[in-house]
Amino acid sequence: MNAAAERGELVSLIAPMLEPLASLLEAFGVAIIIIGVALATVRYVRDVVSGSGEAAYDQYRANLGRGILLGLEVLIGADIIATITSPLTWESVGLLGMIVLIRTFLSFSLEAEIEGEWPWRRAASQRAAVRQTAKAETQGGEEGQNS
Repeated sequence: MNAAAERGELVSLIAPMLEPLASLLEAFGVAIIIIGVALATVRYVRDVVSGSGEAAYDQYRANLGRGILLGLEVLIGADIIATITSPLTWESVGLLGMIVLIRTFLSFSLEAEIEGEWPWRRAASQRAAVRQTAKAETQGGEEGQNS
Protein backbone atom coordinates (compact mmCIF):
# COMPACT_ATOMS: atom_id res chain seq x y z
CA MET A 1 0.00 0.00 0.00
CA ASN A 2 1.37 3.42 -0.84
CA ALA A 3 1.68 6.37 1.53
CA ALA A 4 -1.13 8.36 -0.09
CA ALA A 5 -3.59 5.51 0.41
CA GLU A 6 -2.49 5.07 4.03
CA ARG A 7 -2.92 8.79 4.62
CA GLY A 8 -6.36 8.69 3.06
CA GLU A 9 -7.41 5.84 5.35
CA LEU A 10 -6.05 7.63 8.41
CA VAL A 11 -7.80 10.88 7.51
CA SER A 12 -11.07 9.03 6.91
CA LEU A 13 -10.76 7.50 10.40
CA ILE A 14 -10.01 10.71 12.29
CA ALA A 15 -11.93 13.21 10.14
CA PRO A 16 -15.25 12.54 11.90
CA MET A 17 -13.59 13.57 15.18
CA LEU A 18 -11.54 16.49 13.86
CA GLU A 19 -14.25 18.22 11.82
CA PRO A 20 -16.44 18.95 14.88
CA LEU A 21 -13.31 19.95 16.80
CA ALA A 22 -12.39 22.47 14.09
CA SER A 23 -15.93 23.89 14.17
CA LEU A 24 -15.82 24.07 17.97
CA LEU A 25 -12.47 25.88 17.87
CA GLU A 26 -13.82 28.35 15.30
CA ALA A 27 -16.79 29.11 17.55
CA PHE A 28 -14.45 29.38 20.54
CA GLY A 29 -12.16 31.79 18.67
CA VAL A 30 -15.09 34.01 17.72
CA ALA A 31 -16.40 33.85 21.31
CA ILE A 32 -12.99 34.92 22.63
CA ILE A 33 -13.03 37.96 20.35
CA ILE A 34 -16.60 38.90 21.33
CA ILE A 35 -15.93 38.43 25.06
CA GLY A 36 -12.64 40.33 24.75
CA VAL A 37 -14.40 43.27 23.09
CA ALA A 38 -17.17 43.23 25.70
CA LEU A 39 -14.78 43.07 28.67
CA ALA A 40 -12.52 45.77 27.22
CA THR A 41 -15.52 48.02 26.62
CA VAL A 42 -16.88 47.52 30.15
CA ARG A 43 -13.46 48.30 31.60
CA TYR A 44 -13.13 51.36 29.37
CA VAL A 45 -16.51 52.74 30.42
CA ARG A 46 -15.63 52.14 34.08
CA ASP A 47 -12.28 53.92 33.64
CA VAL A 48 -13.84 56.88 31.79
CA VAL A 49 -16.50 57.28 34.48
CA SER A 50 -13.76 57.27 37.14
CA GLY A 51 -12.01 60.09 35.21
CA SER A 52 -9.01 58.32 33.64
CA GLY A 53 -9.53 59.93 30.21
CA GLU A 54 -6.65 59.43 27.77
CA ALA A 55 -5.05 56.63 29.78
CA ALA A 56 -8.38 54.77 29.62
CA TYR A 57 -8.38 55.03 25.82
CA ASP A 58 -4.86 53.63 25.52
CA GLN A 59 -5.73 50.78 27.89
CA TYR A 60 -8.94 50.13 25.92
CA ARG A 61 -7.02 49.77 22.67
CA ALA A 62 -4.52 47.42 24.31
CA ASN A 63 -7.28 45.28 25.84
CA LEU A 64 -9.17 45.14 22.53
CA GLY A 65 -5.98 44.06 20.77
CA ARG A 66 -5.31 41.31 23.31
CA GLY A 67 -8.80 39.85 22.89
CA ILE A 68 -8.60 39.94 19.11
CA LEU A 69 -5.07 38.51 19.14
CA LEU A 70 -6.03 35.54 21.30
CA GLY A 71 -9.11 34.87 19.17
CA LEU A 72 -7.05 35.00 15.96
CA GLU A 73 -4.58 32.46 17.30
CA VAL A 74 -7.38 30.02 18.12
CA LEU A 75 -8.90 30.59 14.66
CA ILE A 76 -5.55 29.79 13.01
CA GLY A 77 -5.49 26.47 14.88
CA ALA A 78 -9.06 25.74 13.75
CA ASP A 79 -8.10 26.48 10.13
CA ILE A 80 -5.15 24.11 10.31
CA ILE A 81 -7.30 21.31 11.73
CA ALA A 82 -10.02 21.93 9.13
CA THR A 83 -7.45 21.73 6.34
CA ILE A 84 -6.08 18.44 7.65
CA THR A 85 -9.52 16.85 7.37
CA SER A 86 -10.30 18.24 3.92
CA PRO A 87 -8.96 16.68 0.74
CA LEU A 88 -5.45 17.98 0.18
CA THR A 89 -5.29 19.95 -3.02
CA TRP A 90 -3.04 22.80 -4.00
CA GLU A 91 -6.08 25.03 -3.70
CA SER A 92 -6.85 24.01 -0.09
CA VAL A 93 -3.21 24.25 0.97
CA GLY A 94 -2.86 27.62 -0.76
CA LEU A 95 -6.03 28.89 0.88
CA LEU A 96 -4.77 27.77 4.30
CA GLY A 97 -1.44 29.46 3.62
CA MET A 98 -3.14 32.73 2.70
CA ILE A 99 -5.43 32.62 5.75
CA VAL A 100 -2.52 31.89 8.09
CA LEU A 101 -0.41 34.60 6.43
CA ILE A 102 -3.15 37.22 6.79
CA ARG A 103 -3.95 36.27 10.39
CA THR A 104 -0.26 36.16 11.31
CA PHE A 105 0.23 39.64 9.84
CA LEU A 106 -2.78 40.84 11.83
CA SER A 107 -1.32 39.23 14.96
CA PHE A 108 2.04 40.96 14.49
CA SER A 109 0.33 44.27 13.79
CA LEU A 110 -1.88 43.98 16.87
CA GLU A 111 1.06 42.97 19.05
CA ALA A 112 3.07 45.94 17.80
CA GLU A 113 0.09 48.20 18.52
CA ILE A 114 -0.31 46.81 22.05
CA GLU A 115 3.38 46.81 22.99
CA GLY A 116 4.37 49.92 21.04
CA GLU A 117 7.15 48.13 19.13
CA TRP A 118 7.70 45.15 16.84
CA PRO A 119 8.16 41.81 18.62
CA TRP A 120 11.74 41.39 17.35
CA ARG A 121 12.66 44.83 18.71
CA ARG A 122 11.28 44.08 22.19
CA ALA A 123 14.23 41.87 23.19
CA ALA A 124 16.69 44.63 22.32
CA SER A 125 14.63 47.16 24.28
CA GLN A 126 14.49 44.84 27.28
CA ARG A 127 18.26 44.28 27.19
CA ALA A 128 18.83 48.05 27.03
CA ALA A 129 16.49 48.56 30.00
CA VAL A 130 18.35 45.90 32.02
CA ARG A 131 21.70 47.54 31.21
CA GLN A 132 20.31 50.95 32.19
CA THR A 133 18.99 49.57 35.49
CA ALA A 134 22.29 47.84 36.26
CA LYS A 135 24.20 51.03 35.45
CA ALA A 136 21.92 53.09 37.71
CA GLU A 137 22.31 50.57 40.55
CA THR A 138 26.09 50.60 40.14
CA GLN A 139 26.21 54.39 40.21
CA GLY A 140 23.87 54.48 43.21
CA GLY A 141 26.10 52.02 45.08
CA GLU A 142 29.22 54.08 44.34
CA GLU A 143 27.55 57.26 45.63
CA GLY A 144 26.62 55.48 48.86
CA GLN A 145 30.22 54.35 49.36
CA ASN A 146 31.58 57.86 48.74
CA SER A 147 29.36 59.41 51.43
